[in-house]
Amino acid sequence: MSIARLRGFVAAMTRLVEHNGNAEDAALEPARDLLKDLIAHDDWLPDAFAASDTTKYRQYLLYGDPLDRFSLVSFVWGPGQLTPVHDHLMWGLVGMLRGSEQAVSYHRDKDRGTLTAGEPARLLPGMVDAVSPRLGDIHTVANALPDRPSISIHLYGGNIGTVRRHSFAAATGVMAEFVSGYSSATLPNLWAA
Repeated sequence: MSIARLRGFVAAMTRLVEHNGNAEDAALEPARDLLKDLIAHDDWLPDAFAASDTTKYRQYLLYGDPLDRFSLVSFVWGPGQLTPVHDHLMWGLVGMLRGSEQAVSYHRDKDRGTLTAGEPARLLPGMVDAVSPRLGDIHTVANALPDRPSISIHLYGGNIGTVRRHSFAAATGVMAEFVSGYSSATLPNLWAA
């Protein structure tokens, strides 16, 4: 394992937001290319940030920009684990590193508050998907594998773990506020050998 690939991604993403800003129209496509390159290799994620839990999916912060312009997070899904229906309130990219995820997007009728589910979409290693208020921001995600963990790497246009977002009851569309936080109080050492 070499942390150099993660360090290179953080440096490139920092240069990107320094030059272009972190608005969706300026950052999303170049950031997609950077994330696609990062997840094309499975030799950089420290084991501590790839550990699954038997009861709940894990959300490990890999890097948080000190100006909250972006955050990079590893999501580790044990067999059968899934998120509630939720939004993001910012642009995000989901890159599949190991295993497979299944996501279902939802459209919310703002007048009635009801949700309509779209067709399930499956992510495989190397694939990248995008979410944003403009593209579609509400979904649920699950590990698509019944017998082993899956890991996806998420890049957001802000510090996703500190934002007041919303979860939704799939049947009724009833909305509740939440802050996701992170599963670990530590970060990877980007300067490790």
